[in-house]
Amino acid sequence: MQKRTFMAGLLATTIMVAAPVLAADWDGPTSGPAAAEGKSIVVVAGDLKNGGILGVTTGVEEAAAKIGWQVRVLDGAGSIQGRTAAIGQALALKADGLIINGFDAVEQQAALEGVVDAGVPMVAWHSGPKIGCDAPGGIFANVSTDAMTVSEVAAEWAIEDGGRDIGVVIFTDSTYQIAIDKADRLKETVEAAGGTVLEYVDTPIADTSTRMGPLTTSLLQKYGDSWTHALAINDLYFDFMGPSLAAAGLSPDKGPQAGSAGDGSEAAFQRIRSNGYQAITVAEPLNLQGWQLVDELNRAMQGEACSGYVTSPALVTPEGLAKLGDSNAFDPDIPYRAAYADIWGK
Repeated sequence: MQKRTFMAGLLATTIMVAAPVLAADWDGPTSGPAAAEGKSIVVVAGDLKNGGILGVTTGVEEAAAKIGWQVRVLDGAGSIQGRTAAIGQALALKADGLIINGFDAVEQQAALEGVVDAGVPMVAWHSGPKIGCDAPGGIFANVSTDAMTVSEVAAEWAIEDGGRDIGVVIFTDSTYQIAIDKADRLKETVEAAGGTVLEYVDTPIADTSTRMGPLTTSLLQKYGDSWTHALAINDLYFDFMGPSLAAAGLSPDKGPQAGSAGDGSEAAFQRIRSNGYQAITVAEPLNLQGWQLVDELNRAMQGEACSGYVTSPALVTPEGLAKLGDSNAFDPDIPYRAAYADIWGK
């Protein structure tokens, strides 16, 4: 088993190539304000079909129940217009706090200016390339792992898996600056190791259900056996690739090996576990991040400083999943629930 250490924002991330990271000790905040009482918050989800967004939302709901807040979830349903409407609805509901979940703040700049003008505290998950405190757009804290580390881990897996002669197709979505940045780092890492990036495919995450099948068929026709690995900035791209590979007569072991630079969705875990046309994902601790969002929002509501905590990702492989039993989520073995409950006085 190989072991590597990368710098991820404020802390070192240890990635076990055969298994997700499991740490005995809590590495997040241990102090902060007690729970603000009687609050009602709104989660504006970019698209609840996205497994990462759904996982974070579940964590928020769990944490909100513990801290004693009411939470309402509004689904942007994968469209710019849907997200704009959801932000407007959140303001109409007179929420005490807002969580922007899984879309770029720049896309919704005008709508978010309305949130700032209304004096509503706001935190986010994956709202842009700046991680942590004082993110652009009036966002108190942007919760994420270090996206560049995630991309490097995924790209280095492909290099270790296939050697220097790999031919890689990278899937991204230029709607999001963070997706561009992640894809650029995937490309840089592969090429720096001597691998070949065959194509850099820009296709919207929201349209993967209709686009990925024809795209996969076209890429197979274009590159044939020279296409050895597929890397994407999100697991959702691989939700719809497998049927086209199967239709072309390619088994999971013989077709392009798929690896995702985020987020570790339940569907991705199931594919990896069952040898279903995805080899690895670099997973984020989605449930933990949901708890962190609630904690950061509690700090914002009370005029306290952002915690600055940056969570660690993990490379998830079939070997690692075999050691985790039936779990289809990366939930690190650290006492984050108890730590946050202690901070909140709950």
